[in-house]
Amino acid sequence: MHKSVKAGDLLISEPFLQDENFVRSVVLICENNENGSFGLVLNKLSILKLNELIDNISPLECDVYVGGPVEQNTLHFIYKGESLFESSIKLKENLWWGGDFDELLEMLKIGKIKEDNIRFFIGYSGWASGQLEDELAENTWIVCDTADAESVFTASPEELWRIILKNMGGEYQQMANYPIDPRLN
Repeated sequence: MHKSVKAGDLLISEPFLQDENFVRSVVLICENNENGSFGLVLNKLSILKLNELIDNISPLECDVYVGGPVEQNTLHFIYKGESLFESSIKLKENLWWGGDFDELLEMLKIGKIKEDNIRFFIGYSGWASGQLEDELAENTWIVCDTADAESVFTASPEELWRIILKNMGGEYQQMANYPIDPRLN
């Protein structure tokens, strides 16, 4: 029996998952309830910068990540540190999801929040009611509830999957070194 997933947990794709949207993915769960689940892929950098998506913010060339295959015309954000907005949702200690977007842009422009402390995402990862539980039962995902805000923000997108698994220890430490395609081993 797998453990239940809660907001702030990370889903790490199993090493041989071939779904192109989630190969070697680390997904931050932002919401999980009876209606379904909402998460953001943390390690899939898009080719876009924030100033290419939003007019009149030319000094802000923040990276934008692909949060998932759903509604890629939407923009989401997470940040680390103290809560900046009443409407932000606490995911973990010092890790927040969402808030007042216009106010955030102003804070970025005047340097009240550093670009390193925020991540932007186009689209998201979503699961219908019961779908994530089914995928967990099929061992599609490994649940990590021990990662902190610092590790989410400091590891490079290319290394995050491996680093999280290594830090989990035990059998996961070995998985971190598995090749993407076992036939190539």
